[in-house]
Amino acid sequence: MVHKKTVMNDADLTAFRVALMEWYQTHKRDLPWRNTCDPYAVWISEMMLQQTRVAQAQPYFERFMTRFPTVRVLADADIDEVLKLWEGLGYYARARNLHRAARRILDEHGGRIPDERDVIAQLPGIGPYSAAAILSIAYGKDEAVVDGNVIRVLVRLFLMTEPSDTPAFRRRAGEMAAFLLWPGRAADFNQAMMELGATICTPRSPRCAVCPVRHLCGTVARMRNPETLPCRRPRRARPHHAMTAGIILHNDRVLIVQRPMDGLLGGLWEFPGGRLQDGELPEEGFVREIRSTFGLEVGGLRYLAAIRHAFTHFEITLHGFLCEWISGERAYPSAVWVTETELAGFAFSSAHNRLMTAWRENATSAQLRLL
Repeated sequence: MVHKKTVMNDADLTAFRVALMEWYQTHKRDLPWRNTCDPYAVWISEMMLQQTRVAQAQPYFERFMTRFPTVRVLADADIDEVLKLWEGLGYYARARNLHRAARRILDEHGGRIPDERDVIAQLPGIGPYSAAAILSIAYGKDEAVVDGNVIRVLVRLFLMTEPSDTPAFRRRAGEMAAFLLWPGRAADFNQAMMELGATICTPRSPRCAVCPVRHLCGTVARMRNPETLPCRRPRRARPHHAMTAGIILHNDRVLIVQRPMDGLLGGLWEFPGGRLQDGELPEEGFVREIRSTFGLEVGGLRYLAAIRHAFTHFEITLHGFLCEWISGERAYPSAVWVTETELAGFAFSSAHNRLMTAWRENATSAQLRLL
């Protein structure tokens, strides 16, 4: 544990807490999850806010709470509907974990979100950050939240110049956050720290001149450029994969397949295709994948688009095609033929949604486009 005298004396600690909380009460944003202490709403919001900006998460939160207002309703829902409502928010493991956790909460905890760290941490998708956020905001527990916004505040406040993407740093940041935490006021204090990082102590162009704790900030005091912090180790170049996918038409239907539930984009639907082999042309690779994986022969191939998309650890270029079924039967367990109207009921990844858009914008032939 950090000894407070090594980082901030009692007077400065009190001044920091008071200045931060006074600023927060005056300047905090009016967000829908801040208008309730319902643990379920807090849980949903915190899961959505992982890897997602507030502005993007807010409409999803409101729609999600309208459709799934309680743990029971979420637990009873079909995972396809949950994924469809999550469509476009990304990091779909969060939606799958919410659904799995809801069922466990209903079965094992009578529908009540657990209020003990050791218990809540056993739920799917609940890590140290989520557990601390839910326990402090929903239940008033003295748990310090450490997310990206809080880390940025801590690093600049205490002028921490070591790389921030190491386990050792994460442990130290947790100790610093716990040191600053205002006992008995954890709910508002944690949200104030996150708000400060999100709106004032931003990654670029931080607004130091209006920061409520600038007089206590080590980075400001030593006239360091705050944009250089946090420090990170050089990132490796992300690998790139060339992929294919095609909109295959047959009898006013289009073929779609569901990805395995476990894994990247688990449970989402997409147009059939696969990865290109070295030196293979996109059209060659697409026809090969459709023949070898799905047992189909296709013709009338038309190139629709090259869609680039970045994931956390790699990037892809998706070469999209439009074609017609010639022969063969689908030999794939999760493949189905659907009408264009029915496509709206399935959740697709961002790249395949963009392929769908390219199809609708560019395929003008009445014989090739479903109407």
